[in-house]
Amino acid sequence: MSALVDRLVVQILSLEVSLLACQARMAAATDAEALHDLRITVRRLRSLLRPLRGLPGVEQLEAAAGAVGQLTTPMRDREVLAAYLHQHGQHVAAERRTAQLRREYAAVAGGPQLAQLFLVLDAFPRFLRACQRQGLLRGLRVRIEKRLAKQWKALGKALQDPAHDRHRLRLLIKRVRYAADAYPELDRLPALAMKRLKAAQGALGDWHDCWQWLAQAEQQADLLPCVAVWRRTMLKAETAADQVLDRLYDDCWRK
Repeated sequence: MSALVDRLVVQILSLEVSLLACQARMAAATDAEALHDLRITVRRLRSLLRPLRGLPGVEQLEAAAGAVGQLTTPMRDREVLAAYLHQHGQHVAAERRTAQLRREYAAVAGGPQLAQLFLVLDAFPRFLRACQRQGLLRGLRVRIEKRLAKQWKALGKALQDPAHDRHRLRLLIKRVRYAADAYPELDRLPALAMKRLKAAQGALGDWHDCWQWLAQAEQQADLLPCVAVWRRTMLKAETAADQVLDRLYDDCWRK
């Protein structure tokens, strides 16, 4: 148990350092990947916390991490869209979004959501150690293993549904992947699982981008030139995603 708690503390501290680096990069606008790296780090933190629900301090830290994720989701969507528009010659539309992002980076870096996350995150290792001393972490390994197994079972059940919701599948796949990364020593996934999960997440991501952009085009006239291409691409992405999801189910669930 002590070794597991030690690893949790090390991971928390490592994630905090990564978040501080991302914050500095966003404040100085040093590169185009700072926001993406920030969101990945927040997602890893949330994956680490999910099996710990019920312990002191977890709810507050999850809420703070969730607030940062919610704040930055539309920003990341604009980043991806702007990059696509630049690649396809729609430079005016792309630059309009990029200019907005430049203003938002500094606002997030110095904003209250990130400040609150750091405040709670900094105290969390002490909460874990206090819980350990009070005997509240007994059975932690079993708790985490049950949570990971439950997430894996939920994904398998969702894949069995002929009318599966691609949005939900994308979320479930992310949860399983990042949970496995957070707790590699407790990973019980089939040998091909991580490879298939990564491919499925990528395919669903392509579909999700087109779906989202088409929805935005209904309100943003400068996206209308791309609508026909996005409709065709989304249909192809749906087929590709379904094929990858079938392989994932066949390799990891079907006996």
